[in-house]
Amino acid sequence: MSLIGNLFTSSIGRKFLMALSGLILLVFVTGHLLGNLQIFGSPDRINGYAHFLQSLGPLLWLVRLVLLAAVAVHIWAAVALTLENRRARGPDGYEVRKVIQATLASRTMRWTGAVVLAFIVYHIAQFTLGVASHDTFKGVLPAWTMQADASEFGLPLAFKGTQVADVYSMVFLGFANPLVSLFYIIATSLLAFHLLHGIEAMFQTIGWRNHAWSRGLRRFAAIFCLLYFLGNLLIPGAIVTGLLQPAAGTYAAQTLSSR
Repeated sequence: MSLIGNLFTSSIGRKFLMALSGLILLVFVTGHLLGNLQIFGSPDRINGYAHFLQSLGPLLWLVRLVLLAAVAVHIWAAVALTLENRRARGPDGYEVRKVIQATLASRTMRWTGAVVLAFIVYHIAQFTLGVASHDTFKGVLPAWTMQADASEFGLPLAFKGTQVADVYSMVFLGFANPLVSLFYIIATSLLAFHLLHGIEAMFQTIGWRNHAWSRGLRRFAAIFCLLYFLGNLLIPGAIVTGLLQPAAGTYAAQTLSSR
């Protein structure tokens, strides 16, 4: 049987596919958070960043397809491994001992994963397709005219005077709804909890975890997940509580002041 065939038919292969797809998604959610944190800067920062991503054209769609494939493979591998483990269990009390020894994060992986999947669908509907809130429909938000050049690490993102999508206002108007903010906070906290076990399992599967530094890896995973949760909490939390106000002159400022 070919190497690719073994990846999909053997238990080890499925675990490897799950780890690889998990690594791809981990890199994405980290970069996604760092990009979203630009909401604390001027509107030009996050709007220029979003414009640069949209200007990638076919390359952006390639990235989206890779992410979609990673999500599909991750879910398929998780379901396949779960069913395989159930078939392998016997009536000798193995399952009870396993549950006692397993962490809470590992025992709830399937449930946190299901909520995260629902969160991804809603997030795409709201901020990519613009169909989850009347304030974020594409075509309703007026374009934003860049007030200054935007760049990141010396890479130009958008130039002054360019009309770009007003992602800044979209984020503010989306998270101004307390129910939306609460859902995002709960979902991202569960995602962080999902990653708490997932990071360790990923390193173990690809052979980068051993007894000598397993404790250090566990600490790294815990710190990373805590920072990830706090970063995601900061954005909707600051907006819905009013600690972060939209910049004067933006569509978000005009809309929220009239409510």
